[in-house]
Amino acid sequence: MAEPTKTATLTFGDKSLSLPILKPTVGPDVIDIRKLYTDGDVFTYDPGFTSTAACDSTITYIDGDKGELLYRGYPIDQLADKSTHLETCFLLLYGELPTEAQLADFKQRVTRHTMVHEQMHNFFRGFRRDSHPMATMVGVVGAMSAFYHDSLDINDPWQREVAAIRMIAKLPTIAAMAYKYSIGQPFVYPQNRLDYASNFLHMCFAVPCEEYVVQPALAKAMDRIMMLHADHEQNASTSTVRLAGSSGANPFACIAAGIACLWGPAHGGANQAALEQLRSIGSVDKIPEFIRKAKDKTSGVRLMGFGHRVYKNYDPRAKVMKESADEVLELLGVHNNPTLQVAKELERIALEDDYFVSKKLYPNVDFYSGIILEAMGFPTSMFTPIFAISRTVGWISQWKEMIADPTQKIGRPRQLYVGPTQRDYVDIEKR
Repeated sequence: MAEPTKTATLTFGDKSLSLPILKPTVGPDVIDIRKLYTDGDVFTYDPGFTSTAACDSTITYIDGDKGELLYRGYPIDQLADKSTHLETCFLLLYGELPTEAQLADFKQRVTRHTMVHEQMHNFFRGFRRDSHPMATMVGVVGAMSAFYHDSLDINDPWQREVAAIRMIAKLPTIAAMAYKYSIGQPFVYPQNRLDYASNFLHMCFAVPCEEYVVQPALAKAMDRIMMLHADHEQNASTSTVRLAGSSGANPFACIAAGIACLWGPAHGGANQAALEQLRSIGSVDKIPEFIRKAKDKTSGVRLMGFGHRVYKNYDPRAKVMKESADEVLELLGVHNNPTLQVAKELERIALEDDYFVSKKLYPNVDFYSGIILEAMGFPTSMFTPIFAISRTVGWISQWKEMIADPTQKIGRPRQLYVGPTQRDYVDIEKR
């Protein structure tokens, strides 16, 4: 916890409160209002918690004005250029980059835990074939607590560690199984010889009747997608994981709660929504009409995949993702795909049009990741599950940090009540 450096004075009515101001290592100062209700008998009002720090954290920092994203202090573009997803997982979990020996040990532990209990296969058969893979994942991940009883005690540091490794290792397997089930193909077991991203692609696209070879460029792109989505400060799903965890819920239940929150189109479903919008445009010649509607506030048309709630500049993840998108499209030779043609033209217009530039509506990470996943052959229904795989390590890191915090308590937001005051019950015959 940061130490107070100065104070803020809040005066209202006949009361005056002195509130400590906490100084972070980087970012805006934070006014500590924890005693506001106790000493002042008032609450703050902050829908969406956009001006509220719910915790202190050492994991991720975002500067939306600069377009900066740091994992444990390391810029995301440096990690994307020089690191891998599993090395980034280690960094997020333990706070520092690993040595060669530490990374080798970590990779082995993850690799040796990728299989799921064979009985878990039965869960999938209980879902309809046309179920959204996210619906399946919410159920199956939540059910992990019924199988791994030796990692449920949140007060045991070793059990927390085991649970963390299990989820990082098994989430790609569960997501791939959800995909295979949805298309009526047999499950493909993980392969210890493959790296993390390659193994996921193999489980998704391999079939028993012929050999599937993962193309290195596709594995690299998938690894980058996972790394760029690994954590993003106190977003909706991460806050959900922390809130669920504050009650003492087991780690699998907490991650299932995060997956459920991520499913929303305003959050993890944004890349699916962006690509579906590109498909709805249909062809390049229809873009001008779409742009006209997007500029008209009364049209109800919102440009998906552009701009970001936090970043008021270019999304730093988008710059890296664009490089991968160009590489994947070149490798796969899918330039004639109408959806991708629309995407490239819309990107060009948005980067040059004064309206979008002035409002800083740059293509974000969801725009480019959707293009990549589409080119790889994933249906839009798998975009959010892949996001969930990527974000798992961030959720777990945030959860572990919260559990280890001696000052943490159960989350209990308050409200501005605007309903009826106390009134007496009226018998039904008198109403």
